[in-house]
Amino acid sequence: MSAKTGKILVIDDNEDILLAAKLFLKQHFALVDTEVEPKRIPALLKNENYDVILLDMNYHQEVTTGAEGMKWLGKILELDPAAVVIMITAYGDVELAVKAIKAGANDFVLKPWQNEKLLATISSAMRLRQSHLEIDRLRSRQKQLSADLDQRFQEIIGMCGAMQEVFATIDKVARTDANVLIMGENGTGKELAARALHRNSQRANEVFICADMGAMAETLFESELFGHEKGAFTDAKEKRLGRFEVASGGTLFLDEIGNIPLHLQAKLLRALETRQINRLGSNHPIEIDIRLICATNVDIHEMTAQRLFRQDLLYRINTVEIKLPPLRERREDISLLAHHFLSAYSAKYKKQIREISPTALKKLQNYAWPGNIREMSHSIERAVILSESDSLEAQDFFFRPAEAENIEVMLDSLNLEDLEKSIIRKALKKHNGNISHTAEELGLTRAALYRRMEKFGI
Repeated sequence: MSAKTGKILVIDDNEDILLAAKLFLKQHFALVDTEVEPKRIPALLKNENYDVILLDMNYHQEVTTGAEGMKWLGKILELDPAAVVIMITAYGDVELAVKAIKAGANDFVLKPWQNEKLLATISSAMRLRQSHLEIDRLRSRQKQLSADLDQRFQEIIGMCGAMQEVFATIDKVARTDANVLIMGENGTGKELAARALHRNSQRANEVFICADMGAMAETLFESELFGHEKGAFTDAKEKRLGRFEVASGGTLFLDEIGNIPLHLQAKLLRALETRQINRLGSNHPIEIDIRLICATNVDIHEMTAQRLFRQDLLYRINTVEIKLPPLRERREDISLLAHHFLSAYSAKYKKQIREISPTALKKLQNYAWPGNIREMSHSIERAVILSESDSLEAQDFFFRPAEAENIEVMLDSLNLEDLEKSIIRKALKKHNGNISHTAEELGLTRAALYRRMEKFGI
């Protein structure tokens, strides 16, 4: 422990002991307060945040039971649950010391003490105090992040009846450990719904672990989900924990569950039924405690009917089903969502764009949004980036209202500019307005694509 750090409080009915303690301890710590009257403890703790408190067990010469010390120990911990308390006793009563530690004290010292031992005991207690404070800081930070970034349903925005039903179901189900299956098209917010379930659950302070089953290679399925031991296969150069093990105590979200091949579904089912997993290369079962949430963009019931998805696995994962409606079925929410994204991207790109014009809003409301909310987010982000006005206008969006009825562009002209314009539109539609992916497919830079889009009024 470095010199002149830390705040110490010593409480004892013997003023000679207090003087000796202060003379010694002030050589090593920034602040050393002493007090002969324990009744002043509440006032002292109110005025100062001590790292370590040394508390005498007895305050009257004729009393040796330690009852007074136990009483004030309880009061200190009531006032500051993270307080680190070292008990002082002159009688060396081991049973009394054990009783005090069970009641929340961290250690004890005997009078008369050896200075070196007292310093070592206090230094160790200070490290413990710092650990307590760091844990509290991390917990508070996590809660604050949840409060700031994840307010009730956060970016799951909607006022329509279908979304109110979704919110009501999340409210009812979140507090349970029931397995939930979230269904909906790509871009409808399935992961946001899963996170909302987690954040409103009793596991909210634990981890939320995602696994995208659609992007997971079959050969890595077991390693990713269940983990592996070092040497389990050629590239297993070190032990790795799988998603199930990492998520234990919290929530595991399996996205695109319908993409799991039939022959691997049995392995997943067994883990869910037994609540145990085995790392690859090990026969030692590991208990797991997860809340399972799955999501899919396919008709998983139809897959089950066609025997492409195990019926017993479906029963296991869909205790409760939540259906997220596509954006085209909740047009009354388009204005709300559009203004939300406008606010977010204006702040991100430091633009002073305050509104969406009525004609632009009508254009958004008439569009079919095949990419759902994700496509809307990309469209408004692009509009904000390119806009030089304080309002988004209809021409800031690359699609036409007529495309709501017929998205496909007919290449019925041999004019090179018409063909180029049509190809760019088709590529943008394919990638849901994502500029980077569109530019990559067309073999253009982002800047070159933007120039062409401006040229053609896309």
